Amino acid sequence: MWRRRVEQPERQRVGLALSGGAARGIAHVGVLKVLAENNIPVDFVAGTSAGSIAGGALAAGMSLGEIEKLSRSLRWRDMGRMTLSRLGVQSNARMEDFLRKYLPVTRFEEMRIPFAAVATDLHSGEAVVLSGEGDVPFAIRASCTIPGWYVPVTDDHGRQLVDGGLVANVPAAAARSLGADIVIAVDVNAEGAKFLGPPQSAIGVIFQSMMVVQRTVSVLQLQDADIVVRPRVGHIRWDEMKRADELIAAGEEAARRTIARIQRLLEPESEPPKWYQLRRRQAEKREDRRRLSPLR
Repeated sequence: MWRRRVEQPERQRVGLALSGGAARGIAHVGVLKVLAENNIPVDFVAGTSAGSIAGGALAAGMSLGEIEKLSRSLRWRDMGRMTLSRLGVQSNARMEDFLRKYLPVTRFEEMRIPFAAVATDLHSGEAVVLSGEGDVPFAIRASCTIPGWYVPVTDDHGRQLVDGGLVANVPAAAARSLGADIVIAVDVNAEGAKFLGPPQSAIGVIFQSMMVVQRTVSVLQLQDADIVVRPRVGHIRWDEMKRADELIAAGEEAARRTIARIQRLLEPESEPPKWYQLRRRQAEKREDRRRLSPLR
């Protein structure tokens, strides 16, 4: 009588979903630092807008020290320049050049961690998940193309793409679709706008207008996440890149508040969890079909 060998369950695969939020996206760096300090594995990364910059840098193989240094030096002049186009105030082609200079690899096929950047199809209004193959700096640029401020970018399929925050500001579903069993979402806009007074720039007006849409849509998107990290940055405007120290510190604080919950989710169970049992059954069915298929 034989007995099937019971394999130990592999660990659950972790995906990060990093939200848009312009300058507030610098808070993602603090979250990444705390996850690394606590040895939380990252198997997949999905990012929208500012989250695609931090996520893309991590997935491409930049060290956390390099990402932090980059975030502290980043300014709006690195992102775009004035244009005569009627479709936007600036072109963000400069962002693509900037990313191409600093990312260790620039193709999706070469990323150290599977990565997705989310943009919006301006014509259909649908989310466009850029992943798997193609040019990463272009994908991040598309995900960060703030409508009304930056000129829409056109991909190889002829689609006009703008900021992914319009349809998927917290890309939890994209992280799940990459293969994540557990999704940790970071929502840097969770507190809304607590700062006093009106926006101080045109880009600030645009961001505050987008926030009305994003906060409503994000409620549904966050249901796809297992853990949500909410940095307390509602007092910081979306155009205040010079407040990197505060933003990184807020990201660290928020991550530490949730780290115990994340660790509990990753603890091995005495019995194989349902997600593992389902995956094993699917693998066994594929193997059975292979054995029964006629020889060729």
